[in-house]
Amino acid sequence: MSDAAGHRGRMLLTGGRGMVGCNIREHGMAAEWDILAPSRQELDLTDAGATATYIARHAPDIVIHAAGRVGGIQANMADPVAFLDANMMIGRNVIMGARAAGVPRLVNLASTCIYPRAAPNPLAEDMVLTGPLEPTNEGYALAKIMALRLCRYIRAETPEMLYKTLIPCNLYGRYDTFDAAASHMVPAVIAKIHAAKVAGDKTVGIWGDGTARREFMYAGDLAGAVLCAAADINALPDLMNIGVGTDHSVNDYYAAAAAVIGYDGRFVHDLTKPTGMKQKLCDISRQMAWGWAPQTDLQTGIMATYQFHLERLPE
Repeated sequence: MSDAAGHRGRMLLTGGRGMVGCNIREHGMAAEWDILAPSRQELDLTDAGATATYIARHAPDIVIHAAGRVGGIQANMADPVAFLDANMMIGRNVIMGARAAGVPRLVNLASTCIYPRAAPNPLAEDMVLTGPLEPTNEGYALAKIMALRLCRYIRAETPEMLYKTLIPCNLYGRYDTFDAAASHMVPAVIAKIHAAKVAGDKTVGIWGDGTARREFMYAGDLAGAVLCAAADINALPDLMNIGVGTDHSVNDYYAAAAAVIGYDGRFVHDLTKPTGMKQKLCDISRQMAWGWAPQTDLQTGIMATYQFHLERLPE
């Protein structure tokens, strides 16, 4: 790695203030780039004209598209129009704005929710568009599929424009959201167990029987993968999962968080609540062939995430 900041060129990072964007910006490899990470106040990505003008004016060497309207199941079900509309506009405006400005490289971030609901595990990249989507986040998934297809079409028309897509598995980490109404599973579990410990509660509830299996990767690891992709995009497949390659049960995540937090109460399963999909695991064959693997084990990642949560709790 060179000591000269920005020696690889200028990077436009959309969503630079979100969890993934913040982890990219604080990663050690970020020093290799001159990173532009405009806030929503500085650049409204739902405004096609403003987005195209911004990209043309700043002429980045690469765009990392990590922006989007995100939320958990409750938020997606409550406002499906906004999740489809906003994410369609954002994806289209960033990708077409980059194309119009002649930006030669773009890394688009998708989500494993793009895979069909009934697809067999592990989920391989060629399964996209082979079956119906999970209804609870269909709008978000459709928008992400549109963006990855747009990148593929641009590559087909103009092969020298290296517009490629990474599909991360579920994420957690620093800069995560811990609000129960909006957060994903791991930060929600951390916040719930910490609150139980502080309150002296002897039990913590788990929806369903806790046997459903999920793959979660520490967001700092994804940041490393994105920056490796940016540094050597020629070697990157057009479409590639980024994951851990192993999963854990919901019960395992609760147990791991309890061990880190120091909670010694019991877990009680509410069998009247849904368990969710039984498994959601990525096929990481392409990632392994590319030569990358995550470095953060579950305990270390939960510890770092819990520390971040504690630092941001009100006094």
